[in-house]
Amino acid sequence: MLEQICQLAREAGDAIMQVYQGEKPLDATSKSDDSPVTAADIAAHRIIVSGLQRLAADIPVISEEDPPAWEVRQHWTRYWLVDPLDGTKEFLKRNGEFTVNIALIDAGKPVMGVVYAPVPNTLYAAADGKAWKEECGVRKEIQVRDARPPRVVVSRSHGGDDEMKEYLQQLGEHQTTSVGSSLKFCLVAEGEAQLYPRFGPTNIWDTAAGHAVAVAAGAQVHDWQGKTLDYTPRESFLNPGFRVSIY
Repeated sequence: MLEQICQLAREAGDAIMQVYQGEKPLDATSKSDDSPVTAADIAAHRIIVSGLQRLAADIPVISEEDPPAWEVRQHWTRYWLVDPLDGTKEFLKRNGEFTVNIALIDAGKPVMGVVYAPVPNTLYAAADGKAWKEECGVRKEIQVRDARPPRVVVSRSHGGDDEMKEYLQQLGEHQTTSVGSSLKFCLVAEGEAQLYPRFGPTNIWDTAAGHAVAVAAGAQVHDWQGKTLDYTPRESFLNPGFRVSIY
């Protein structure tokens, strides 16, 4: 099924690029949590949800653009978790750092994940304990890699808060890279970074696919109390703060 999910992510990416490369300005409206949503988000959402329903009608879907009520999903043990366009702020800035995220959750764990970045046409995927990257038609397995000093990847749009600054000061010698969307997980997974700390808010659809890729490549994804990020249904979609690390 992984190959079909990869193809679905690419189809959603194509729909996003039609909006991204269009002549009209990139317009956004605000959702109830003040986060932006565009025509590209909605187009990608429709493609992915309809595709998943064709592939596996028995597995329900949580998408950022139409999350089901708590009463509907509270007993789900296996479900798709989708962010049709992760990094809408980066999309609106036209910096190319946005992704399509599709993950399969089973018993609270992301057991399959696909992260597709349409602008560079780069796809990351993970299943069965292996992670790989496909770029320019070439597919290669990826693994974490140690480096000294370590490279720390932070959010381009949310990386400048006081908590992060204090953490980085205490970390000791390191290098820093800023990137948007779930690409931060992927940089750790492919050995381009060794640590991704996150203090600001994220939702479960922001992290699940990247989480799957990072773990399959050898990284750990823990909250600040040392517990693995858990996707067992709960009323709130918010994640706790966390760190993606090879250490």
